[in-house]
Order: sequence, then structure tokens, then C-alpha cells
Amino acid sequence: MRTDVTFSSNGLKIAGCLHLQDEGQDEARDNADAAPRPAIVVGHPGSGVKEQAAGLYARRLAEEAGYVTLAFDAAYQGESEGEPRGLEDPAQRIEDLKSAVSFLTTHPAVDPNRIGVLGICASGGYSLAAAAGDHRIRAVATVSGVDIARQFKVGADGTQDPAVFHSMLDAAASARTAEARGEGVQRFDLFPASEQEARLGGPHTYEGWEYYCTPRAAHPRSAKALTWSSVDRMAAFDAFAAVGLIAPRPLLLIAGREAVTSWMSVQAFQGARGPKELHWIDGAVHNDLYDKDEYVTPAVAKLAEFYRAHLGRGEGRE
Repeated sequence: MRTDVTFSSNGLKIAGCLHLQDEGQDEARDNADAAPRPAIVVGHPGSGVKEQAAGLYARRLAEEAGYVTLAFDAAYQGESEGEPRGLEDPAQRIEDLKSAVSFLTTHPAVDPNRIGVLGICASGGYSLAAAAGDHRIRAVATVSGVDIARQFKVGADGTQDPAVFHSMLDAAASARTAEARGEGVQRFDLFPASEQEARLGGPHTYEGWEYYCTPRAAHPRSAKALTWSSVDRMAAFDAFAAVGLIAPRPLLLIAGREAVTSWMSVQAFQGARGPKELHWIDGAVHNDLYDKDEYVTPAVAKLAEFYRAHLGRGEGRE
């Protein structure tokens, strides 16, 4: 059962979808006074929306494992409030996750002492940073997790010339000046304009284009461009800087064996102090774990096992 909800994050109204395991009327009546369940906040990839990968994982963890799950759109994106549209602000993204936890602590179906977080792609990095400073988060998992700042600075594969990011910072500075002159919000495109251009950009560029810009998963509210001011906000951000503070709470990182971004999951794993696990999905590239059933199904099974071990069963207290 899916319910549309809203909650506040730094004064902005955030749009979310709350997922609960479907129950028949008789069962729902019998369980009206049942013990509150553990819950999981699910964060979406950079440029994504709650109707894509985050919603898929939230729905499956609710339906198949019985958890209360909450997928939501980041501030400035999707159906959530915030201007300018398309702003990617790491500090705000972390606050969104903490605000989602706050919302769940007040929900009657949720045990506030058994809340976990799942971050997909960019939200993987943000989830680590959020959990480091918020002890209400009792278990953290990532799927295809990345530090978006690292990706901009050194590329998806970690080999990008540093001059590329410096040129982006030059462009961001010029954009701020243009905006100060009244020339409007300055943005840059996230994806190539055509399949041919996407293929020329390399496998990871094509993967992203094929997921976000074709009928496979395209959504009218997913971000196709970011503001240039997003770039300088990333310059000093490091999603893994405080990963050691998550301990002694548990951490699970799930990555595709063939993902060009998997080195970031390895870095996060190395910085964590445990208990921790790095779980590989054989044959999967980064975006395969967003929606391809042959990879999502084993990932969901591993996540359910992880949360069951550390938050308890989704059906309520054992």
C-alpha cells in the first residue's frame, strides 16, 4: 500500500511515498494494535525521483519483507519544494534524509528505535554522512553508492584529469556572476542529447543516458540539468569523511561487480570501522542495480537479510 506524504526539511515541503505491506481488511483489523514496525528511509540517485529506483526498492522491501519504507524527492527536485529547480546541495540532501527519519519517528506504524536508511547512488554517499551524525539511524545500506563530489572531481572511474573539475568551478563562478547581474539561473545538462553522443561518452555515460532518457525509466520530473551553483557546493564536500563515526552501527554496501563506480564502495568500506560488509552482485554494472530484476532481486534479498538482523523482522517485534 502506497500513501503520498509530505514532511518539512529546512522549511521546505518534501514530497514522499510511504509504503506499507498490503493487508486484507480482516488482517488489518486484527493488527490494528500490533507493535510498531521497523522502517527504512530510501534515498534516490542523483537526478532521480522517488518513482524510479528508490520507489522500486521501497516497494519491494515493504511488500516482500514487511518494512515501513519511505521514498522521497530531494529538495529542489521532483515534487518537492525549493528554488532554483535542479539545485544539488549536499548539505540539504543530508538534511532531507535526517528530516525523513524525523517524519518516521512520529508515524504510529513505526518503532522510532528501529529506523534504517538505504541510499542508492548519490544518496548512498549522503546516507553515510547523515548516519555519521544522526544516531537515530540504526543501520545503513547503500546500493551502487557513490560520493557525488568525488564523481564530479575525478570521474566515475576515478581517472578524470583534475583540470576538468577546475574548469567546471570556473564555469560555476561565471554563472554566479551572471545570476548576480540578473541573467537568470544558469544550468548545465547532465546527459548527452542523443544515443550516439552517449555512446561516445563511454559505457557509464551511456548507462545513465539509457536509464534516464529512454522509455526504460525516463520520468518527466527527474532532473536532466543541474544548476552551476551545485558544482561549487560539491568542491569541499566529502561523503566518506565521517564514515568511521557510523560504528558500532552496522553498514552494508552493495555494488555491481562490473560497475565502473564500485571503487567508491570499496573506499567507503575501507574507511568504516565495522561491523561492515561489502556485497558484490556478479555481472551488474552501476545502473543495472536500479531496475533490472536479475540484479535487483538478489540485492533486495541481501538488504532484507541485513535489516532483519539489525532492525528485526518487518512483521513487528519478534
